[in-house]
Amino acid sequence: MAFSKKERSLHPLISYRTRRAIAPYLYQAPTIILLTVLMLYPIIVVVRYSLMDNVIMNKHPAFVGFQNYVAVLSDATFRASVGNTLYFTVMSVIFHLIVGLAFAMLLNAKVVKPLVRSVLRVLYIMPWVFTATIIAIIWRLLLNPSGVVNYMLQSMGIIGENIEWFSSSAAAIHALTFVNIWAGYPFYMVSLLAGLQGIPSDLYEAAVIDGASEFQKFRHITIPQLSPIIISIAMLDFIWTMQVFSLVWMTTGGGPIHATEVLGTYTYKLAFSTYQFSMASASAVIILVLSMSVAFFYVRHQKARD
Repeated sequence: MAFSKKERSLHPLISYRTRRAIAPYLYQAPTIILLTVLMLYPIIVVVRYSLMDNVIMNKHPAFVGFQNYVAVLSDATFRASVGNTLYFTVMSVIFHLIVGLAFAMLLNAKVVKPLVRSVLRVLYIMPWVFTATIIAIIWRLLLNPSGVVNYMLQSMGIIGENIEWFSSSAAAIHALTFVNIWAGYPFYMVSLLAGLQGIPSDLYEAAVIDGASEFQKFRHITIPQLSPIIISIAMLDFIWTMQVFSLVWMTTGGGPIHATEVLGTYTYKLAFSTYQFSMASASAVIILVLSMSVAFFYVRHQKARD
């Protein structure tokens, strides 16, 4: 940012070099203030609440240190929610990658005609345009004991009686994970399709000359070329999936008997069902720490790529 002689004379107390150094931060000041008000201040408040006696419900809360953290970590429901969250997150990330990569390679294949490819691209990306509410309604109808899925499975002789997918403690977490996989794979598909289209064709032509098979080309060319994208989107997906709340809440509500309880629903129930706001704050801080741990590795990986 250049200043004229007249402008420099108006600021005798501030050097020209200092004004040049401050100028970028002045442009960023509105954004910094907004992020501070909307993100940093709430985080500080929640951390403070987690160290106090039951806040909001208690007019004069006392400082209790890490007592709320001990109570949360020793809660059997919390440990169950951690296990469910890890299963839900890890399985979602793995199958998002598998399904997304498979569809991306299909859409990138030259044997598929352009018109068919365009139609498939629209169909495959449809789950991504739906909101969590619509996805929950669709799959609650499809996985209803008298719904289409049970009817088709019985028609094919796979099951003998209707399965209560979201009401069975044994099947609920698997059904919920399946729904999340269906809803999230288009993000991988779009990202990996862009990566596939950016791989130089010379690499595959050289592999054909060397007599490489399709599997060898996939293993030694496709995967190494896509690995930076795969690592980046997998880390982002892990962070997002670990914090999923709306889909779980609108399908199972964390039930039955905490079979699908995840960290998001556990924290919500602590705050707004039992009004234990301090324990809910402690649980929220734990989720923040877990998310920040993965985010730290994501940032390091991005810096290494740069």
